[in-house]
Amino acid sequence: MAVAKDSGLWKISAWAVLLLLLELLASGCAGRQDILLCDGWKFTKADGVFSEVALDVSSWESVTIPHDWAIYGPFDADNDAQTVAISQNLETVASLKTGRTGSLPHVGTGWYRTVFDVPGYSDGKSVELVFDGAMSHAQVYVNGRKAGEWPYGYNSFHFDVSDLINGDGKGNVLAVRLENLPESARWYPGAGLYRNVHLVVTDRIHVPVWGTHVVCPRVCADEATVEIEVKVDGTPDRVKTVILGPDGKRVASCKAGHEGSIRHVFRINAPQLWSPESPSLYSAVTSVYSGARKVDEYRTVFGIREIELVPGEGFLLNGTKRKIKGVCNHHDLGPLGAAVNEAALRHQLTLLKDMGCDAIRTAHNMPAPELVRLCDEMGFMMMVESFDEWDISKCANGYSRIFDEWAEKDLVNMLHQYRNSPSVVFWSIGNEVPSQNDSTGCKTAAFLYDICHREDPARFVTCGMDQVLPVLESGFAEQLDIPGFNYRVNYYGLAHQQLPGKLILGSETASTLSTRGIYKFPAERKMMAMYPDRYCSSYDLECCSWSNLPEDDFAMAEDNDWDIGQFVWTGFDYLGEPTPYESMPNHSSNFGIIDLASIPKDRYYLYRSVWKPEDETLHIVPHWTWPSREGETTPVFVYTNHPSAELFVNGISQGIRTKDMNGDLERYRLIWEDVTYEPGELKVVAYDETGKAVSEKCVRTAGQPHHLVLTSDRTRLHADGKDLAYIEVTAVDADGNVCPLENSSVSFSTEGDSGFFRASANGDPTSLELFHIPEMHLFNGKLTAIVQTTDRKGRLVFRAHSEKMIDGELAIQVR
Repeated sequence: MAVAKDSGLWKISAWAVLLLLLELLASGCAGRQDILLCDGWKFTKADGVFSEVALDVSSWESVTIPHDWAIYGPFDADNDAQTVAISQNLETVASLKTGRTGSLPHVGTGWYRTVFDVPGYSDGKSVELVFDGAMSHAQVYVNGRKAGEWPYGYNSFHFDVSDLINGDGKGNVLAVRLENLPESARWYPGAGLYRNVHLVVTDRIHVPVWGTHVVCPRVCADEATVEIEVKVDGTPDRVKTVILGPDGKRVASCKAGHEGSIRHVFRINAPQLWSPESPSLYSAVTSVYSGARKVDEYRTVFGIREIELVPGEGFLLNGTKRKIKGVCNHHDLGPLGAAVNEAALRHQLTLLKDMGCDAIRTAHNMPAPELVRLCDEMGFMMMVESFDEWDISKCANGYSRIFDEWAEKDLVNMLHQYRNSPSVVFWSIGNEVPSQNDSTGCKTAAFLYDICHREDPARFVTCGMDQVLPVLESGFAEQLDIPGFNYRVNYYGLAHQQLPGKLILGSETASTLSTRGIYKFPAERKMMAMYPDRYCSSYDLECCSWSNLPEDDFAMAEDNDWDIGQFVWTGFDYLGEPTPYESMPNHSSNFGIIDLASIPKDRYYLYRSVWKPEDETLHIVPHWTWPSREGETTPVFVYTNHPSAELFVNGISQGIRTKDMNGDLERYRLIWEDVTYEPGELKVVAYDETGKAVSEKCVRTAGQPHHLVLTSDRTRLHADGKDLAYIEVTAVDADGNVCPLENSSVSFSTEGDSGFFRASANGDPTSLELFHIPEMHLFNGKLTAIVQTTDRKGRLVFRAHSEKMIDGELAIQVR
């Protein structure tokens, strides 16, 4: 009787259950697969007709993708010798330069081949090859037929190869020819399939690559409007999008059904806003149906946030004013070369985050998708840059050769790929382009600017300009949403006056020069200083003829609301551009706040003291081991977030110093200029605003090197064949004091099948030791070794051996 009485409810419930089961069954039929083609590749630097299916490549080298063929060396001045005048260095007469692109063998041709199957292939499947980047001039063949070509090595691109697949979907031969021309780059570009390659298999009715566009036209604390445009190839019967919150729970959904472009609008209550401090991410899960069958599911990760440029107030994120504390980075990963690795990128970003950095400029090219995803997740704003050249060359074989034909295609790909990322705040259309001085450049800038706002009106467009007076006169700067100036901080005020209603961004700043652990006496300001040992002083007082010290940019941003912040050149040292030396053996930069071995220089702590004042920073410059300087004047600098400090040498006070808001260097550094060196202990005691001692730090004169100390950034890794640990190797005396003059050789070995030695670096810009050989000299007492996991779980033991000191050993768990 009860069943009969409630039969209507029972029928409704039964239908609901049935519909749910149908939905679950349909979900299981959604056939999108994104397969990384990492293993099973063959490679050769020979050239020929290597796209034929039956070609025997058994003698080719076996490699794993991503792969940078040039990073294994050897270093040789002939690899990048060129006679040029570097306009950025204000040169007017050409001279022989070497090391400009790292003196590694990136020039030439390379072929890659692999064989792949398409799972579940049938005539109803769509097959796409997606290349995150290929350096460069890629020509892609599938089963002997050309799928397409893409010349720009930094861009992501994709080809529909559905009609090129074998009938049974098996044994498909993929061949890729790449060629790097001489004098085609101003820094180390890398070579090969240095980013990931994806095989994307879907139903013929599907969301295409980068086929969604998310905008948030209204953002408030209590509610946000989210609009999602979805493109669908083919004719679906229904398209449904569900919004998942940062906790993975459904917060909204919407349905629509027709061909072409579909627009979904959502109201999100009490949204969790994205910011560097709280990088909350949402997911839009779009399901495409043909009849009752789900044929595709596409996930779009996005964030809800609002960005504004308000004259007289500054840059606002979610309604709150903030200054950008950013760095520029080239794309190479030091000893790993250009081959992208997510663990290496995360390591870099972790170091920058601890410094107080909140923004990245991808100088001067389109980034790897892994970097953008990590910035979304870890909380970094981004300036995503497109080109270093337009239609007038900086390099004989640079991008200008293909600009007219490819610029719009490349720019549209970049915009579509990254316009849903909350980290991306600025699009940069160029860097120090030669045509910035004339009307031709204005027209080109307008062309690129219009493309950016056509494809993504929700972000600001800028350009890195180094000719401040000409771009003010020509109108070049005025047509940008936010003028980006590279250096010339002394012209910022004039630019603000001549650009009413505009704010100013330091798109590239400082270019201070230093080599970790090297100190030159007397400690004084210098431009383009060069020394017999070919290093730069870490007193952080040296810069280029066209650049400045960090204090100039700090003060400009702090003192002027219209200055919205900066991107420092650079976060990390990189391969190439060995300014000021411009010749071998120098082959890497001196600009980095962090060296090529991922070891922070002294300058790191200066930036940290200003950019992260809420955290303790107390750092002493220089070290205190000077066997030949007894009785000589040895200036001491202290970088700290505290307002004052007292310095002691062997217990004797050298006086208290207090930051001077009206000073130059003294506004941000505590300086004792006349300290007399004597061996022993150098101690600094920091005081707060009330004069209370709150922290202290000591450095001591080191004795003879005694043993090696190993410290790893991580002690637990993933058994995914890609994960990395960065192990810092330090020479210390018997009491544990760092030996800052020790440069002896160290060799490396590993035990266990869960990992292996991958590379090492020591931060010496003149060192020609190969990164992949398990032996390297310490540089000023330190180096970094990198180990990589296999796909096996277990215990990985790393050992560092020295003929001069007691060995070091460290164990890492691989899970």
